[in-house]
Amino acid sequence: MRKLEPTPRNIRLLRNTATVSGIFAMVLCVLILINFLQVKRADPLNTPALKMLVERLKSSPGDKQLQQEVRELDLVARKAFFTSQWQVRTGGYLLFFSLLLVIICLKSIEMMKPVIPEPPGKEDDFWNERMLNRKWVAYAGITLIVLSLVAAWLTHNELGNNLQAAASGGAISEEPATGAASPSGSSAVPADSTRADTTAKSDTAAASNPVDGFPTLKEIRANSASFRGFGGNGIDFHTNLPISWDGKSGKNILWKTEVPLPGYNSPIVWNDQVFLSGASDAKREVYSFDANSGKLKWRFTVDKIPGSPAASPKVNSETGQAAPTMATDGRRVYAIFANGDMVSLDMEGKKIWAKNLGLPVNHYGHSSSLIMYHDMVIIQYDQRNAPCVMALAGKSGEVVWKTARNVKISWASPILVNTGKRTELILVAEPSMKGYDPASGKELWSIDCIGGEVGPSAAFVGGIAFSVNEYSKLAAVELGENPRLLWEGTEYLSDIPSPLATEKYLFLLTSYGTAVCYDAKSGEKQWEKDFGNPTYASPMLADGKIYQMDKTGIMHIFKPDKVYASIAEPQLGEGSVCTPAFGDGRIYIRGNRNLYCVGR
Repeated sequence: MRKLEPTPRNIRLLRNTATVSGIFAMVLCVLILINFLQVKRADPLNTPALKMLVERLKSSPGDKQLQQEVRELDLVARKAFFTSQWQVRTGGYLLFFSLLLVIICLKSIEMMKPVIPEPPGKEDDFWNERMLNRKWVAYAGITLIVLSLVAAWLTHNELGNNLQAAASGGAISEEPATGAASPSGSSAVPADSTRADTTAKSDTAAASNPVDGFPTLKEIRANSASFRGFGGNGIDFHTNLPISWDGKSGKNILWKTEVPLPGYNSPIVWNDQVFLSGASDAKREVYSFDANSGKLKWRFTVDKIPGSPAASPKVNSETGQAAPTMATDGRRVYAIFANGDMVSLDMEGKKIWAKNLGLPVNHYGHSSSLIMYHDMVIIQYDQRNAPCVMALAGKSGEVVWKTARNVKISWASPILVNTGKRTELILVAEPSMKGYDPASGKELWSIDCIGGEVGPSAAFVGGIAFSVNEYSKLAAVELGENPRLLWEGTEYLSDIPSPLATEKYLFLLTSYGTAVCYDAKSGEKQWEKDFGNPTYASPMLADGKIYQMDKTGIMHIFKPDKVYASIAEPQLGEGSVCTPAFGDGRIYIRGNRNLYCVGR
């Protein structure tokens, strides 16, 4: 590469470049300051028009046209919000690089110019005045730049606060914040055709070594070992489940227990234990409740982990510090938190191992749930700095395999399915849905079919995988050696609840509370139903019925058929954003404050 010679032409080129970059930086400074003043004056998420429509909707909750107007204006408001965030980030980056270019050019000019010694004698007042003027111009520019950077930081914080306030107010919610933003549905065809092959040895071999061996297929089906049950696919095998209860009167509420710390993870169940995790900015805990009485059997404080960050990360209020649902193999339970701390405990609450996976670089907070494969626990760790999926040995916590992923941040969770030829681990994140060998982490296939900040997980049935995300599309992908797009739709999209697939139909819930049924193979819409309340939990198919919890605590129970048929709508008595877990004749539901056991 040729060295730039100190010729007048080169010096002039550098000076012109520095001038243009400096003017560009000043323009950016002015725009950032203007943007800051606009954000302070008007919250893009809570416009007067939107507030007015929401108030009108409160007085006329059955007005369908008004509901549609609110949704459309809400969509515009959220697009404006994310555009503002993008402008702040992009403006900050451009300002930094333009200033860096100015400094490089000026420094290069300084190095090129020969140093001429000043003649002895009296200093020239003219040149002193010019030097003084230059200093004042430089001071003024530096002041403007510092004000702009401070304004950019304050604008970003203001936008984040506005988002949290809007979300907690229930008017607008974009964040994939809860355990409900984790694994999605799979198949309701006979169990053998959708089995996630969770036994590396035969069932007989596992049963003969109940401590170290893998749980048998019978054990797995008898419990709820991970988010949304068997393979994380939204299919439960329990029967005799209740369809009628009332939290306020206590009807069919077998027990109710307050959970010590908040969390948006869903319950998991193994034999007579129900497990949850909870966390605050200062503390992280794992809980075991007696499934028969609700009594807190033990609690474990997760602390003093090597490599754990000194302070908890800043997360969105609707994600929290404990969003991922735990997993268990019946021998150990596993939990992960927003700061990257992960712990393995035995069934009596004693620590087996603990480690920090690295602080997640994630602007909402980590929410991908855990899932088991053989003797490994699998973690989808799609963070901004180094997205990956990994498997840790259940006994030791050592990394069995780790695969880098060329995707953006995702809040979705993995699902395990049997395609008929092999067991696959399916993950979604912008821009693609991918299949992996769960034993080795090898990527098997990839197809670009999704965009945006992905919260819902994939769904699978009969060789077809489904992905969905708001502001993107609903896509059905036929798997095989060369996956192909089977059909797609954009009418109804989900940003938090994961879809549920049965042999014939695909069921989709939007976060604003509309349920939609599609033909799984053709994509033809069968029906739509507005539940009237926001919904973050994901649907579950159990005992031949679909159970769908909304944010107010109403469980919408309906038939998995081409025509909507409601079975019941029992009320919990408090709000909930978590997906239920099931046991023999029982349903375990995490509310905003309490854990409930519902039974006949």
